[in-house]
This record gives sequence, C-alpha cells and structure tokens, in this order.
Amino acid sequence: MTAHYQVHGDVAVITLDNPPMNGLGLSTRQGIARALEQAIEDAAVRAIVITGAGKAFSSGADIKEFGSPKAYQDPNLISVINALEASPKPVVAALHTVVMGGGLELSLGCHYRITAPGASVALPEVKLGLIPGAGGTQRLPRAIGVEPALNLIVSGEPVKSELLAQIPGQKLFDKLAASADSLMDEALALAREAAAKHAAGEPLPRLRDLPCKHPQGDGYFQFARNMVRGMAKHFPAPVKCVDAVEAATKKKFDEGMAYERETFVNLMMTPECMALRHLFVAERAASKIPDVPADTPQRTVAKVAVIGAGTMGGGISMNFLNAGIPVTILEMKQEALDRGLATIRKNYEAQVAKGKLKQDIYEQRMALLSTTLKYQDIADADLVIEAVFEEIGVKEQVFRQLDAVIKPGAILATNTSTLDVNKIAAFTQRPQDVVGMHFFSPANVMKLLEVVRGEKTAKDVLATVMAIGKKIKKTCVVAGVCDGFIGNRMIEQYSRQAGFLLEEGCTPQQVDQAIEKFGFAMGPFRMGDLAGNDIGWAIRKRRYVEKPHLRYSKTADLLCEMGRFGQKTGAGWYDYAPGKRDAIPSPVVVEMIERHRQALGITPRQIADEEIVQRLVYALVNEAAHILEEGIASRPSDIDMVYLTGYGFPVHRGGPMHYADFVGLFNVAEAMKRFARNPHDDAQFWQPAPLIRRLLAEGKTFADLNR
Repeated sequence: MTAHYQVHGDVAVITLDNPPMNGLGLSTRQGIARALEQAIEDAAVRAIVITGAGKAFSSGADIKEFGSPKAYQDPNLISVINALEASPKPVVAALHTVVMGGGLELSLGCHYRITAPGASVALPEVKLGLIPGAGGTQRLPRAIGVEPALNLIVSGEPVKSELLAQIPGQKLFDKLAASADSLMDEALALAREAAAKHAAGEPLPRLRDLPCKHPQGDGYFQFARNMVRGMAKHFPAPVKCVDAVEAATKKKFDEGMAYERETFVNLMMTPECMALRHLFVAERAASKIPDVPADTPQRTVAKVAVIGAGTMGGGISMNFLNAGIPVTILEMKQEALDRGLATIRKNYEAQVAKGKLKQDIYEQRMALLSTTLKYQDIADADLVIEAVFEEIGVKEQVFRQLDAVIKPGAILATNTSTLDVNKIAAFTQRPQDVVGMHFFSPANVMKLLEVVRGEKTAKDVLATVMAIGKKIKKTCVVAGVCDGFIGNRMIEQYSRQAGFLLEEGCTPQQVDQAIEKFGFAMGPFRMGDLAGNDIGWAIRKRRYVEKPHLRYSKTADLLCEMGRFGQKTGAGWYDYAPGKRDAIPSPVVVEMIERHRQALGITPRQIADEEIVQRLVYALVNEAAHILEEGIASRPSDIDMVYLTGYGFPVHRGGPMHYADFVGLFNVAEAMKRFARNPHDDAQFWQPAPLIRRLLAEGKTFADLNR
C-alpha cells in the first residue's frame, strides 16, 4: 500500500507513502481515492487531512511510471483532485519538505492548506518541456496572484513556503505551522475548526471559485510572452505556460482546465519534450552501474590531494573546496604552486565581485586548501587525483611515487583524457585502487565527469567515486578503457569530418555556423581555438605512429605549423583582438585552406548546411554504436549524457543517440552509405556500425537498449 488510512477521533488522515518522494503513481492515486471514499462514508469522521510520509509531501508524478500507460490510468491525477475538491467534508493538506508538481496541484484541490516552515514549493514541469497538467496553471494564479504564479510556473524553480506566505492576500496557505514537529497536531486542529465552520453552514472554500485577473491584462501577457520567448529559445513550453495562465484570467474555470489539458497533451508529443524527458531519465540511469549494486559499501573520502596546480588541477581542487572537502595541491616547483593558487583566488574573487559568493564562504573555502612540494605530505589522503601533463612517461613517474607513499586503501585517480588507464594502474602494486576521473575544462564549471573503469578497478572504488562525483555536483558517466573513452573518442570522428569539409569547399565559419544553428553551443573550429589547437596536434602526431591507416585533413597541422594555436596565441582558425574572445574570420586561414585544396587537386563545391550537420552528428552516432558494441558504455543514454553535459550538444535534441532515433535509424544508415560514396571522405568509417545494422534488422532503436 502506498497510501495509508487512519482515524484520529473525528478526523481521518490519509498518508502518502511511496518512497522516496511520495510520487503519485497509480497505486498511490487508487489509495487516495479509496481512503477518501472511506472517510466520506464514515459518519464519525467530520474532516480529512492528507499528508506525506518521510521526506516529502509529494514530488508529483512517479518517476518509475514515467511515460508508461500507468501514468494516465484511472483514477488519473485530475480525477483524484476533483474528488478531493468535491468532498462534502473539509479536506486539509498538511504540507512539508517537498511540495512539487502534481503534489502541489493535489494540495490546490484541497479546501485548506497548512505548511511546515522550509517547504520547497514548485511546479517544475517546464523543465520537462511541459506545462503543469492537473490544474496548476488555473488554481495557482487564483491562490497567489497572476504574476507570482506565472514566475513560479515559467521558472520551474522551488520557492520556500515562508516567502510564498508573505504574498499579500495569498490564499495558498491558511496557516504556517510553528514547526515540522507540530505540523500534524496543528493540521488536526485546523481540520476540526473547518468541520465546525462547515457544520454552521459555511461553504467549503475552493480555489476554483476565486476571481483571477491581472490589472494590465493583455499588455502584461504580451510583455511576459516577449520576455519568455527571448529566454526560452528552442523550447515551446515556457511560452505555453504564459498562454495557459492567461486562459485562467479569461476563461471560466472548466474551460481553462480543458485548455491546460489540451496544451499539456500537445506538448507531450513535441521533440523538445521527448528530449527533456529522455534527459531526465538518462541522468538517473547514468548513476547506476549494472554489476555494482546500489548498497555496495563505500570508502571514506575526508581528504583529497591533487597532483598539479595547472588549469585542470586548480579547477578540480575548487570542486572539492566548494563541497567543503579539504584539498592539498602538490607541485614540483614553488612558482607553479603560487601561480595555481593565484588562479584559484582570482576565480573565487570574480564570483565575490559578481555577488555570486559571499566573502566569508570564500574565506572558508580557501582555509580548506593547503599546498606542498613533497609527496610525504599527502600520504594520508583518501583520494588522490593526478592532473599532470598528458604523456605516459610523466604519468608513470607520478603513479610510482604515489604507490610508494600513499596509505593503503586510498583511491588513486588519473584525469587522463585519452591514455590507457590499465597501463597507468600497472605502474602501481594496487591496480584495484586505480580509476580514471576525467574532468572537463574548466573543471570547476563543466558538469561532466567520465569515471573510467580499469580492468582491475574494485567495485567499492567505483561506488565511492560515483558518490563523491554527486557530492561535487557532477553528472558521472562510467566508461571502459579505450583511446579517448566515450567523449573524446567520438569527438575525434566529428573533428575528422570537420577537416574533410574544409578540403571539399567549406570555410571554418560556414561549418561552425551550420552546427551552431542546429543548436551546438560552439562549432568544431571555435571549440578548437578555445581548447588550444596544439592539444589536437599532439594527439594526431601520436595517431600517425599508432594508426597510420587513419586519414586526417592536413589543414589542422598546417594551422599549428603557423603557430596559430587559438585564443591563447590570439590566432587560430579565427583571429582574435587582444583581450577579446570574438572569433573574426581570418583571410590567412582561408588562403591556407585554398592552397591545400589546390595541392590535393580538389575542386571546391557548395556544401549545404544539412550535409554539414549530418556528417558531424552522424559521425558521433556511428562511433558511439561501436563504443556500445565494445561495452565501453553501458547504454545509449549514457552517451547522450556525456554529450549533453560535456560537449555542448543541444539539449532540445536529447543527445546524439536520442536524435538518431528521432531521425530514424534507417535514414541515418542511408545517409552514411551516401557519405561512403564521397571520394574525398573516409568510406571505411562510414560503413554503418554492426549494432546499427542489427537494430535495423530487428526493427529496434537505441532507446530499446536503454530499457
């Protein structure tokens, strides 16, 4: 049972009990409906209280039933809310901790509401590409006024109950309880008071009966629509929220409800909503490792050491300092330490200047940071993260030293982006304690953390690193060992295609603009300039030795030979004015590309944006299919998480694998065959991966593999 029924004298109490967040799944809705009927039929019961067990009143929809028929099966949420509202006996909602989505809508259908202090109240549906679908856009404006309601609905962000209680004339809360402990006693008292009023002939208050208007009317809604449209970009839901709240001010309540429902159902079928719902489920799935049970014991991580005070080392350290975990940074030279420390201070001071960080918090964080030049000083660290130069010989020196001094049972992590974690683990006598923790630059900002599982990495090490990743607010995705893991292995194919497009007739600007119009945060050439073109150059030099058969466009090497490494040198694929990051098309680069084309004997052709986007995106998809086949990633949705949180893939398209399903795998494979016939491309690469061929033969999609 996920809803319990108890009688306290003359008051019936219905308690939602569907851990962890009292999601309103089918069995919970059925339980509420049954308990309500029981309370109405019991002559001894004069009033009803509904509350939630544990750490939430209710977070709304049950994640476990997401997208399944159960989510809409009768009694659906609207039916349950209507039944509560129509109850002949007063219904009091006793709210606490988390009151979100359908949970808030459920409470809005009750006659009275009492809240414990500190409850987080939200209608977060917009974050899933939807509008509230069980009366939220119609009842909330009547409860707290049009503007506060619209702000809450369009942002989807939680607001504390005390703030909402301060809104003049609000009818959301009839009472603020003194504390969480006294909530139930005060709710029972409010229910008895309501029963007495009702017995004396006072009608039961319903939010639906309240007036709903805005003094500026059309003018306000047009202003709100313009504001929201500018911020919402690719997403239709925020503007639809404005339309639905406007309907609350112009239509009768039942007509407004019908409009909300129709809008909700239509949005459910949009590609943007499907992408956001996929992202929501994918993010939760990524934290689950198939053969590492959720109850795997974890190692204690109370002290962290970071080897290297460069850009990565400093950024990695800040993540732990922000989470209140002490960090010691180790460097070989004092000036490198001083430089690294100055950068960390500068980053924090910029946040203080912008009002994003309080001065005292900044000081607390810096107090957790210590530095050293000696390995002995980090001997008692629980987790050591190496962030030194990306060269196997350098890594070997570090790991041999760590193995000699660090205490047994400590986790030794490498931040390598492409090197073999098994090889690195073999430099120690404790390969079971070695793991990859691949942060993305800037490490204190980027959400993605690729957790690289070596052949011998212990399960408790994985479980600990996943938990610590969550603590430092990262999205963790587990990858197996291969060159480049998930993200960088795929981006290499994307970059190769970008190079071939230059040889065939594109300019860097045309390629960047096409993929940015598709929704990427940054095109491949602007991205190269930001990261440093010399990084890719070093990797290609290694490739020429290890994989001589793999073909690259020589344009990127020619660029580096000109010393154009990107923003750091003021010139890369683009020119940069001193102190500015604006990418200015470079005639020098265009000339270099044209000369290279002539040397190859290629006549440039006009290339449509559609072809640019398909070649770049489908290159990611095909390589990802090989990655899945080899077991480097557990599921397609993990690959989507890597690209959405680490590589600027457009969120409204749901990641490369979700997008391939949306386009249709048949269409993707047909395009690949077409690209294979291009004499200037790599025919071998464009053979659809065996996994794609298999899914096509079985009539399946990547989404089927997530299940």
